Amino acid sequence: MRLRDKVAIITGSSSGIGEAIAKSFAREGAAVVIDYHGSPQAARAIVETIESQGGRAVAVGADVSKQDDAKAMIDTAVSKFGALDILVNNAGIEHQMPFLKTPLDVWQRVIDTNLTGTWICSQLAALEMAKEKRGGRIINISSVHEDITMPSNAPYCASKGGMKMLMRTIAVELAPLNITVNNVCPGAIDTPIQKNLEKDPRKVEELLSEIPLHRLGSPDEVAGLCVFLASDEGSYVTGASYIIDGGMTKQSGSL
Repeated sequence: MRLRDKVAIITGSSSGIGEAIAKSFAREGAAVVIDYHGSPQAARAIVETIESQGGRAVAVGADVSKQDDAKAMIDTAVSKFGALDILVNNAGIEHQMPFLKTPLDVWQRVIDTNLTGTWICSQLAALEMAKEKRGGRIINISSVHEDITMPSNAPYCASKGGMKMLMRTIAVELAPLNITVNNVCPGAIDTPIQKNLEKDPRKVEELLSEIPLHRLGSPDEVAGLCVFLASDEGSYVTGASYIIDGGMTKQSGSL
């Protein structure tokens, strides 16, 4: 078990990639905080699954863009499990529409969740890790769109590009505290967000034609990379963006 006795928070972990990360961390021995925003049912079901397999987990409702919510989430992790070792900033939203038709409130919602939420949670988690003096890991679930464009998704791309430079900067600042900071950058992953795409075989084939491995990635594959970065095996990695996209960024257009 590579994460035995570690305590991890995974934001936005009631479905998709976040759920896979939470379950993988629990299998590797970590106690996990399942963060959700909205209905608690899915998060509670994940907790029950983890506990039924001998793991430790708790569900916490928190809007990561609100500092009080984020602080309460971190306080819960510490009070329930005694420490905080790992933060995975996974919570994220997107709202695709042409730039010229995107209202300010859509921009603000995406930036607030994806970028400001990452800032808030990272700062609060790092303060807790520094206080405990045992180091830590911060892992951001970014996107291939921190580097490549996606027309009609400008707020999302801007948030992920900002996450890249935030990660690089705080990785340097936090290194003396033995806190590593890295980004995981998925391409096309088979999550609920892809379900509408799957209804259009033409669009599916267009997407797959841009991926050298000619398939979607799985949430478990992303989770496996996160386990590496969270474990002792990833202790000398910081300030890096890990692309996990089946080779898409090496040949794609603007998807």
